[in-house]
Amino acid sequence: MNIQNQSKSMEFVLEGISCPFQIPCFLAFLSLYALTLTGNVLIITIICLDPVLQTPMYFFLCNLSLLDISYSSVTQPKFLSMLLTNDTGISFNQCILQLYVFLSLASTEFLSLTAMAYDRYVAICNPLHYFILMSKKMCALLTIMCWLVGFLDPMAHTVFISRLNFCRSNIINHFYCDVSVLLNLSCDNTYFIEFMSIIVGSVFGLPAFILTLSSYVCIVSTIMKIPSSQRRWKTFSTCVSHLTVVIIFYGTLLIVYMSPITYYSSAKAKSLSLLYTVLIPLCNPLIYTLRNKDVTVSLWKFWNVK
Repeated sequence: MNIQNQSKSMEFVLEGISCPFQIPCFLAFLSLYALTLTGNVLIITIICLDPVLQTPMYFFLCNLSLLDISYSSVTQPKFLSMLLTNDTGISFNQCILQLYVFLSLASTEFLSLTAMAYDRYVAICNPLHYFILMSKKMCALLTIMCWLVGFLDPMAHTVFISRLNFCRSNIINHFYCDVSVLLNLSCDNTYFIEFMSIIVGSVFGLPAFILTLSSYVCIVSTIMKIPSSQRRWKTFSTCVSHLTVVIIFYGTLLIVYMSPITYYSSAKAKSLSLLYTVLIPLCNPLIYTLRNKDVTVSLWKFWNVK
């Protein structure tokens, strides 16, 4: 009991990343974070203001941008503070809160990408009933379900991790509080939590992954039946942006969080974490803007009005 109380009152130390020149690193990551916020806020703004973009696909894109803003803001402000002030300390409660919110938003984005895949499936495979099946009410319901399930999914993990005893070390070899690092720091048996992670991941993540995969199998099958190659590419181009984001996001998360703790590598984890906490939220607006004519036109209209 004393050890558990001591764990809850302890302060962790985040090692961060190896960076020989702190100020240039700070300025570089600050620029990336600022671009992330600017790009995603701009996407949300033009979707809300332009009536042409008031469709289910852009509703989900708006939700994705909101997620990217939230997702990156869970880790990057503390990371930037570490680079600027060398304040690497984080309390136990702050660490657990960061862990829970980060996992919740990651789960929500995972499910939201599945909802977007279903939207593309209906648009291409069942276009005549698209606006009936993907009504405003249905889009709102799918989005609410993604957020609810996303925030329920990691709740058990967080509770069990918060009850662990951390007597090995208080140094977290990462730039945020990550599941794998915390489990490695615990002197308790973490087999149950690892097993539960696989089960919960299979219950929530696997159906979403299968639905996304099935949607794209049906999409590709439908596109291949189109006689004109020009029309085939035009139809497929509406999915390229989403498919790119899905492959990068799903791939990195599955590699990091579905690997056994015994195979954990802090160097690999940090590299992949930088990819999905810094680069993916930054690249999503660029991917959707550069590959999407409607968004590009709206952006030009927005700037011309300004």
